[in-house]
Amino acid sequence: MRIAIIQHNILSGSVEATLDRLSVLMNSAESSDVYVLSEMFATGFVVDNVSAPYHSHFIRQWMLQQAKLRNAAIVGSMAENDGNGKLLNRMYFITPEGEVQHYDKRHLFSFGGEDEHYSPGKERVIINFEGVRFLLQVCYDLRFPVFSRCRNDYDVAVYVAAWPEARISAWSTLLPARAVENQAYIVGVNRTGEDGSLKYNGCSEIIDYLGRPIVCVGSEEGGWTAEIDIDKQQKFRAKFPALADSDNFHIIL
Repeated sequence: MRIAIIQHNILSGSVEATLDRLSVLMNSAESSDVYVLSEMFATGFVVDNVSAPYHSHFIRQWMLQQAKLRNAAIVGSMAENDGNGKLLNRMYFITPEGEVQHYDKRHLFSFGGEDEHYSPGKERVIINFEGVRFLLQVCYDLRFPVFSRCRNDYDVAVYVAAWPEARISAWSTLLPARAVENQAYIVGVNRTGEDGSLKYNGCSEIIDYLGRPIVCVGSEEGGWTAEIDIDKQQKFRAKFPALADSDNFHIIL
């Protein structure tokens, strides 16, 4: 399977211009089966409950169109109303056939006030696409290894993020850690540019199940593609059965 990561700056106040730019960057990547975008890839962080429904509908339609056009799955997050006066940071996985599945961010970034505007997700979500099992995760989830612990139930963990430059060392440390401890491919896509006082410098990666980088980029915009080999991964898991030796536990949400 071929996976593309799209790293870009979000153009403040212009969803349409940002999506047009994303289309160009997606074209720059080699043809892939899955295209992964960043957290809130079309708008940046949203706190406005009024505009969220319009933006989310428009962005979902764009994702559906791109998935059909490219005959590939499109992955990324956006703000949605939760129906109770707050928002959800919802990560979509949309297939070329138009199937729409989602995960709502579980761990809200209280340090930045996300919990004041958003409701936490209630479920851990794994998507099976073309025989590959994807665990969906958003940004701050990366800091909570129990929630992403593989119970031999997924092959690839996807982290979409708006992870600021000031804390990028944590991002670059934890991504390979999640790969090694879960014997899983890791896809981490971060944004670039500025949003208010925050600066973002990308550092998106695709990492193999041994913790080795396959794709590792700097702060530039672009699209990069890597091929993952699930057969090799499964053979390694059978040869080195660390997952079978792990502790049993139950996650209480």
